[in-house]
Amino acid sequence: MKCQRLLLPILLLSYYCAHTQNVVWPTENIEELTSEWSGDRTPDGRPKVSDQLLERLKALSMEEVWASLGRKGYHNQFENFASTYENGWEILHPDQVMTGRVVTAQFMPLREDFNNYIQKQAEKEGTKTPVTNYAPIIKLLDGDVYVADSYGKMVEGTLIGDNLGNAIYKAGKRGVVFNGSVRDVEGLTQIEGFNGWIRGSDPSAIKQMMIAYVNGPIRIGRVTVLPGDVVLAKKTGVAFIPPHLVQEVVIAGEYTALRDEYNFHCIKTNKYEYINEAFVVDDEVFEKDFKEWLNNYANLPMSKQELDDYIAEREARIAARKER
Repeated sequence: MKCQRLLLPILLLSYYCAHTQNVVWPTENIEELTSEWSGDRTPDGRPKVSDQLLERLKALSMEEVWASLGRKGYHNQFENFASTYENGWEILHPDQVMTGRVVTAQFMPLREDFNNYIQKQAEKEGTKTPVTNYAPIIKLLDGDVYVADSYGKMVEGTLIGDNLGNAIYKAGKRGVVFNGSVRDVEGLTQIEGFNGWIRGSDPSAIKQMMIAYVNGPIRIGRVTVLPGDVVLAKKTGVAFIPPHLVQEVVIAGEYTALRDEYNFHCIKTNKYEYINEAFVVDDEVFEKDFKEWLNNYANLPMSKQELDDYIAEREARIAARKER
């Protein structure tokens, strides 16, 4: 009976903890949410895709990334807010590409009773209080991009100005992607290395908004974004790549770019007759010539072993499809 009396409070406490909304998602929850990742993680539990892959990703076109993700069943990973009903992106430095590991934040219209709960819960968690729009910035590490859904609010919806912009760049050495607005755009554009994909700007300060949680799932347009996703941000829009797919996406994109380059080479040099957007040559001959061209390629974007492994896997997939 004594054991039962002791067990009941423990079970109730476990149930309470499991059903309490955390302001900052706990490490174990993030690890469970991103369980398909098997590599290194940041101290807060987010997948830590390597800096090398982040750098290689910059060279890929958005179409290459989109195609690779689609083949894996991820069809909702791109956004540019280019529909009739939404503002497009404003990009602080449109000609600069940004990649990084995602820290997420969800903002909501201020509701006093909910905000009171958030503040009390944050204090229990040991999060610096009061919890404001600075809370996600505290969590940024080198290589992180601050991604926030502030429901497209423009006037008095400005998540950061140039002071917080400097703090963001100092911590993450990247920038931001906001479904919302900023202020002090002139100052933000002067932060060397900082970039931002935003919905607009306004001189007003943030008001009547609250943060609901940090490092949980959020929505950016038509994309569900998870903490630790890798973002590729270009002037055409942004793609959020599940971390367990980044390496495959990068290699597939690099291979596609090499294949396109060889195609262009063949067209320019009249290596094969080209009719109706296709070369008049046997597939086996084309593949043999392509591999010889690759062997003489001076600066491969991937290691030779990565390339050979990818080609072998690709050929196996093609052979399997032909046997069906």
